[in-house]
Amino acid sequence: MRLPDLLATRAGRLFAFFALYLTEGMPLGFAATAISTQMRRQGLGPAEIGAFVGTLYLPWAFKWAMGPFVDVISSERFGRRRTWIVLTQAMMVMMLMVALPIDFTAEFKLYTFVILIFNFFGATQDVAIDALACNVLSEKERGVANGLMFGGAYLGQALGGAGVLFLIPHIGMSASYVFVAIVLLAVLFFVALPIREPRLPARGNAGPIWAHIGGELAHFGKDAFRAFAGSRAAWIGLIFALLPGGAYALSLALQSNLAVELGLTDHSIAQLALASTIISAVGCVVGGWLSDRFGRRKMLALYYVGTTLPGFALAWIMWRQGWIMPIDPQLPDRPVPADALVTAFWTACLVFSVFQGLMYGTRSALFMDITTPAVAATQFTAYMALCNLAITYSATWQGFAIERWGYPITLTIDGLAGLVCIALLPFLVARRPAPAAA
Repeated sequence: MRLPDLLATRAGRLFAFFALYLTEGMPLGFAATAISTQMRRQGLGPAEIGAFVGTLYLPWAFKWAMGPFVDVISSERFGRRRTWIVLTQAMMVMMLMVALPIDFTAEFKLYTFVILIFNFFGATQDVAIDALACNVLSEKERGVANGLMFGGAYLGQALGGAGVLFLIPHIGMSASYVFVAIVLLAVLFFVALPIREPRLPARGNAGPIWAHIGGELAHFGKDAFRAFAGSRAAWIGLIFALLPGGAYALSLALQSNLAVELGLTDHSIAQLALASTIISAVGCVVGGWLSDRFGRRKMLALYYVGTTLPGFALAWIMWRQGWIMPIDPQLPDRPVPADALVTAFWTACLVFSVFQGLMYGTRSALFMDITTPAVAATQFTAYMALCNLAITYSATWQGFAIERWGYPITLTIDGLAGLVCIALLPFLVARRPAPAAA
């Protein structure tokens, strides 16, 4: 039985890109939530887990470098973008199977490297999916399609993170890898393979492939220079993107570390992850709408401050409760946290999710405001890459800080660092087009 080409109809296209983005969110949710939780439960320290989570975002920080490869190396017969989507999804499944037998407590570096490659294929897939979307979606479809794509990514994170944690007590850790692989394979066989990508205009005399790729990268560099030299807001935006966007700790490894140490079960951690994901997803939409109505920079400053308040409050409560340094969850006589501390942790995480969601939708819109239309793809991609790089170094330093100074100080530094970017907001003013001559 031949499956239908989903790109042939509007409803099919919307579902296809929703499903494809689901496979982008799932690897991050699986590694950053489910795996990092099990790492802490099995005795790995915050510094190791922080480095592991930071490594996950590296491919997403440098995915722009894969653009020329996706554009130049492809199959006209199989589809320029579909070739890469099918290949990367198949490689993601293969890397999952490679990671499955590795004991991450005994072979942590090897496991981290395998998961890094796993996410490299996920980030490369994103480049191909976005390129396909630009080619096949009509202008009237792009708004709802982008909403569904990000919704699919959030659902993927929920399935890979909360969904796996819900399943682990029933099917075991090893079977959870198979669950993630089955979902990826389902999208591969029922969505990616059946689509028939429209033929693009034939390329000219390509010449050597590597010369073409080098030319594409050089072109990217020239466009980037044009973009960031064009206005003060554009190059200040680079610094802004590289700084932490508000507090980050309650969305990274610190949260999963602390959840395990406070005695939360996998089921409870899954509930927290699911609730946080849903709240942030709704917040993205609401935050963007509020920024349209009341001003981008003003609302973003409020959201940044909002992300720091739960961390500051939790740091103070932990200090009062005497819960300072990380505690090995495998200790037989480890202390039992007070109910008030567990409640404060839950509350802080959920409130943080509200402001983080509000921030993400608004920050992306601000970057679009200061982007030069002629080089929009290059400039906006660079901003997003630097934002991911900020997540990488934040997760890494926080893991080391927890082991050296404890949770309250780490949360406090994280919040203070997240407020620095507010000082740059007054300079991020969109360049207005010159008035037409009379």
